[in-house]
Amino acid sequence: MKSIAIVGAGIAGLTTSLCLARRGMASRIFEKATQLEEVGAGLQLSPNVTSILDELGILETLKQRWFEPEHVLLRAGDSLRQLASVPVRRFAAKEWGAPYAVLHRATLQQALLKAVINNPLCTLVLDQRIESPDAQILRDSLTGSRPDLLVAADGVWSKLRNFVAGAPDISFSGNVAWRMTLPWQDAPGFLDSQSVTAYTGAHAHLVVYPLAEARLFNIVAISAGMDPGESWAARSDATQRVMLERAFKGWHPGILSMLLDRPSPTFWPLFQAGIGRWHTDDSNLVLIGDAAHAMMPFSAQGAAMAIEDGMELAEQLHLHGKQAGLPRFAASRQARIAQVRNRGTLNRMVYHAKGPLRLGRDMVLALRSPDSLAKDLNWLYGYRFRG
Repeated sequence: MKSIAIVGAGIAGLTTSLCLARRGMASRIFEKATQLEEVGAGLQLSPNVTSILDELGILETLKQRWFEPEHVLLRAGDSLRQLASVPVRRFAAKEWGAPYAVLHRATLQQALLKAVINNPLCTLVLDQRIESPDAQILRDSLTGSRPDLLVAADGVWSKLRNFVAGAPDISFSGNVAWRMTLPWQDAPGFLDSQSVTAYTGAHAHLVVYPLAEARLFNIVAISAGMDPGESWAARSDATQRVMLERAFKGWHPGILSMLLDRPSPTFWPLFQAGIGRWHTDDSNLVLIGDAAHAMMPFSAQGAAMAIEDGMELAEQLHLHGKQAGLPRFAASRQARIAQVRNRGTLNRMVYHAKGPLRLGRDMVLALRSPDSLAKDLNWLYGYRFRG
């Protein structure tokens, strides 16, 4: 292909450009922002993703700043009792062939951005809002022709998705999240600084892990069954704190105090994409990342799936060209996304179990060894694109 344009310079867009360059394909990335600023804080990078980052040559840079947790722990939110332990550091080296790590989201984006800037096949164009495949800026300055392929990496509220007939619809998931950080020196003693810990409750759960490069704990609190209303963005901090307190009522006092003492946590209603087509009939436009398959964070694979998208798109184009490669890409990735979503649904049930289901969950987990729980994740963390 002579020209490829990517709309969106988030993790999906930057990764895709690097993956294309790895196969000798040049691309231009168009971003509406005047400078790149990554929202959010923590990010979990599982081995299915770190293996790709290794292929792109940025793993060693990330290793200097990230943290590799010993375990992923499951604890009861009301009592702090440990329910399960998954030995991710040991299994990453032994079974999954690449590291499992946590880091600040900005650390990954900056590493990707630096790699893009230093790659002669990648061009980044800022301050360009593109909402249509016919946007003049996309056309070649000499010939006036459009790109051979337009990659929509413009997120859950993608405008380019409107140009794909039968594309996925976006809907509110019924879940909201509060995201915050906590300095290490202010952290309560029960937080595990060596692990990723998920705390469970009847209608909510909490995920906590250390961000070594910033000396912070990353905290994500998620509540189910809560409708923020259309005016959620205009709600005051005080109102959102009342919602947070209600969501975690009955939890361990140390957790509740930790959540409520944080100044101005970021409040996010969580939206998801349904099932639909990812590319146009003429194969000139393809959706990737959240534009195609925004999902709930119950399996911590949102960014991971976007990174996998970039690698597989580049490989399918390299092996089969645009006309045959895009249908192959969509079919393969949709099957993979369905698996990950199913795992997320299972995790949601585990995290939010109550009554008899909670008792049954605890009994089942008590019978499972840490190694057997880790092996259940081989299909997810050991995944590699095989062509």
